Amino acid sequence: MAAPGAGAPSRLVQYVVVRSDLVHQLSWPLGAVITQACHAATAAIHLHYGDPDTRRYLEQLDAMHKVVLGAPDEAALSGLSDSLTQAGISHKLWIEQPENIPTCLALKPYPKETVQPLMKKFKLFK
Repeated sequence: MAAPGAGAPSRLVQYVVVRSDLVHQLSWPLGAVITQACHAATAAIHLHYGDPDTRRYLEQLDAMHKVVLGAPDEAALSGLSDSLTQAGISHKLWIEQPENIPTCLALKPYPKETVQPLMKKFKLFK
């Protein structure tokens, strides 16, 4: 007998990682930081629009699942971007212009179990 859920599609999730120092040390308005996350998430979806997981994620419009995590600073965010690139994980590092400041990154939608191990050192954004 198959385990419950066996063969069912995996739950898709889009991870967004935001620099928490923008709010807590650099005093950016919270709305500006949320805007950065929205830019990154939208850009990641746009760049990977034809991807089967992205298409399935968008088909589940009322059941989308995002996880927003905090990176302590620019070095941690850039390090994560490098690690994701090395692991072959598609994402968009959002760099605010014209200031040229990396503010956040968003992954394209992935099955949760595919990317969760790469994200576990980051905590939920507060």
